[in-house]
Amino acid sequence: MPNAKVLSEKQAAVEALAEKLNGAAAGVLVNYSGISVADDTALRRELREANVEYAVIKNTLLRFALDKTGLQELDSLLEGTTSLAISREDPVSPAKILKKYADKLDNCFELKGGFMDGKVISLDDVNALADIPELPVLQAQVLGTMLAPITSFAVVIKAIAEKLGGSVEEAPAEAPAAE
Repeated sequence: MPNAKVLSEKQAAVEALAEKLNGAAAGVLVNYSGISVADDTALRRELREANVEYAVIKNTLLRFALDKTGLQELDSLLEGTTSLAISREDPVSPAKILKKYADKLDNCFELKGGFMDGKVISLDDVNALADIPELPVLQAQVLGTMLAPITSFAVVIKAIAEKLGGSVEEAPAEAPAAE
């Protein structure tokens, strides 16, 4: 049995990890066995730039933290070497970055599963999150969708005006006042 000091340190580590899990927008579990030092360094740099916390965590400590936060469904994924990426702000960043490395590094780096907004998500959901386009691209797509009807309306009005022998530019700015 571990001594009281070691036990209290482990309990403090579990509490800190549980607090991080509760405050996270999303997290992804990864099996990282076999990744080279150069790839691991590049991965950590990219995650840091995206404000994603990444750490290798003992399965036992992570299991206790997951149980404290109601994410015990992830316990079955805690086999072998496990690392965890957590984002407090962007729920897509961890999945996107880690999937890129999982695709690049084939069998030595694979996604296990994850959670988002306090709910467990499957590996398929993690992959779907990773495939979501970047925020500026999504914003442009939404804006394009919103502008499409207005653009179509303008084209129709212009075609009607040209058919009647005028142009949109020649139309009077104001309606004549009634006398």
